[in-house]
Amino acid sequence: MSASSPPVLQPDTVVLLVLLPLHSAGEASSGTESNASIRTLQGRLGPGIRVLKIDEASHPAVVRSFGTPELPACVLVRQGVEIWRQHGLPEDEEVFSALLEAAHAH
Repeated sequence: MSASSPPVLQPDTVVLLVLLPLHSAGEASSGTESNASIRTLQGRLGPGIRVLKIDEASHPAVVRSFGTPELPACVLVRQGVEIWRQHGLPEDEEVFSALLEAAHAH
């Protein structure tokens, strides 16, 4: 079995980090459902924004480093610099518009 390496991102790639809690309340199969949500989110945002899921179970130090008081949370970064943040996942058109505007404004 060969290990696949993650795709190389261009230096100016905008990345939406989706920070997920250890357990989502009321969610029995959190991995499957969150993966589907991430795919849906990536589809809505298109190729201009790369969506990366970071769960607290696998990467607790990374999640803590953002100091978010509540999870899930989303942090939009370009070249390691935060340009937008929201608690919860983007779900309505107004939030998607703000996210896309932030990604293209910087």
